[in-house]
Amino acid sequence: MNQSKEYPSLSHITDQEAEALCQELRSRVIQVVSNTGGHLASNLGVVELTVAIHRVYDTSRDRLVFDVGHQCYVHKMLTGRNGRMETLRSFGGIAGFPKPAESQHDACIAGHASAAVSTALGMAIARTRLGEDYRVVALLGDGSLTGGLAYEGLSMAGQSGEPMVVILNDNGMSINASMGGIAQHLAKQRLKPQYLWAKEIYRKIMRATPPGRVLHQGIHKIKEAIKASLLPCSMFENMGFQYMGPVDGHDVKGLTRLLRYAASVDGPVLLHVKTVKGKGFPPAEKCPDEFHGIGPKNQAAPANGRKEETFSQRFGRDLVHLAQEDSRICAITAAMTDGTGLSGFAKTFPERFFDVGIAEEHAVSMAAGMAKQGLIPVFAVYSTFFQRSYDMLVHDIAIDHLHAVFCVDRAGLVGDDGETHHGLFDLGFLQTIPGITVLSPASLGELSDMLNQAVHHCNGPVAVRYPRGGETQYHENHSGPAACVLREGEDLSLVTFGSLTGNVLAVADRLQRDGIGAEVIKLNQIIPLPTQEVLHSVQKTGRLLVAQECVSMGSPGEGILAAVAAQGIGLKNTVLCSCGEGFIPHGTVSQLRAFCGLDVESLYQKAREVVRYGRKETTGCSAH
Repeated sequence: MNQSKEYPSLSHITDQEAEALCQELRSRVIQVVSNTGGHLASNLGVVELTVAIHRVYDTSRDRLVFDVGHQCYVHKMLTGRNGRMETLRSFGGIAGFPKPAESQHDACIAGHASAAVSTALGMAIARTRLGEDYRVVALLGDGSLTGGLAYEGLSMAGQSGEPMVVILNDNGMSINASMGGIAQHLAKQRLKPQYLWAKEIYRKIMRATPPGRVLHQGIHKIKEAIKASLLPCSMFENMGFQYMGPVDGHDVKGLTRLLRYAASVDGPVLLHVKTVKGKGFPPAEKCPDEFHGIGPKNQAAPANGRKEETFSQRFGRDLVHLAQEDSRICAITAAMTDGTGLSGFAKTFPERFFDVGIAEEHAVSMAAGMAKQGLIPVFAVYSTFFQRSYDMLVHDIAIDHLHAVFCVDRAGLVGDDGETHHGLFDLGFLQTIPGITVLSPASLGELSDMLNQAVHHCNGPVAVRYPRGGETQYHENHSGPAACVLREGEDLSLVTFGSLTGNVLAVADRLQRDGIGAEVIKLNQIIPLPTQEVLHSVQKTGRLLVAQECVSMGSPGEGILAAVAAQGIGLKNTVLCSCGEGFIPHGTVSQLRAFCGLDVESLYQKAREVVRYGRKETTGCSAH
């Protein structure tokens, strides 16, 4: 296969050419993802659908809104990026999600679920208000319908009357399945192109005159009554959509004809498409969850041949042990059972396990109800998705000071999923919530102790945040105090927390060889901020460097500087090293730490500057 081949417009290719193209693209997806890693099963499931969309729509002008965008690989191959697919999800390469900065064919960022219909409706409204001429289509999976935002968008889109098409890619749920042979026959007849075109012509003729409109309205009511008695009621039709489906999502010829009709309708249309996740690759078809996201072929294996335990796995194991001793403990996840390590809990305590779907807001409010009535809810959630729950944290949890535990997975840089998935913002918004406690383990042993502390020894809301993957250089356990001194020194105070602890200790060791005594302070609790140890240290050293894997705004480092200023302590030099004020791209965690100036070498050089120069300054380390 020609890896550098780029594809021209598909608007004029034949059905036979389209079918051949689908086979070529499916092979290309398998080839690319096998080498680079990424989302395999979901992209294999939308090959025919994506080709059909590109036969009907010009995505350089028409707006294609993905929900979620992890199934956009074929779209990228068809829009001038096939030759760069070997760089997928690598630093400086093609992103794994739609990215407008990459191409005009990517309508918007789409890394989180359930927002596509709302975004697409906004685009359709803008088109109408500005008198422009382009078409709008939203592509969402059935999983996105577990999120309430999807229904908010559908409700308004259906009532808006705006011409737009919503494609529901159904690869798991059965939505309003037809019952009985007559119903199935009628459903097929309603999807035939001849019927659809005739229906549209009839509608235009009948609406042309006042008598025709009255007659059309009467016939429509009779037809709807008959249809309701034979076909199940579609909630989408009740919302105001013209509903079409369900249809075979792997019939590129039929999909193209239906999309051409749907795009011509003067109003909102919902096309319900049935697909097979992992289509064309038997292992992925058999186990689509295992092939949802895979690692790259050249991913290094552990030196000892064993797969190291991750923070997520340790959390799940420890929560089972805690739940065996306390029947009040319940676990909640938002469609991330495996990812958050809760599979074992779900099997051991099915009656105490709750997967709410893609509905983080609901999860937090439900946790509030549980906590209010005497349970101990533990909500395991990725940092990037926890952002959605801010209002519920404030209103439903914090005001009543309810004891709910939030285990914030994927805190910090997460790597190849990029800016939509890095866990860099939770500390900024959590510090604004009165009464919350935030703990930050740096090792698996500390996670075990802090989880127990959060469940049994903290009052009110408490969060435990930990990184993706497993331990790196740091394996010790100093989980007792809110802050602890790991190394003593007289020349410089190095303050850090969480997964950067190993890097900072390595910096201290290098400085020691240079004759510079660096005092290393690790924060186990970062909200409320324990400043006593830090203040005592900087009074001695007069110099401070804070290393933190989060955005600079609202960071613990800013809180430390405020405490130093409040005490009137004059420092010779001060540096805050963080991920800056912007968004961080995709790449490996080690590459991104170097990009942000949080790798050992960058921190070491910055620490030497802090000691070398006597002037006082406050800056970020990162160059971006």
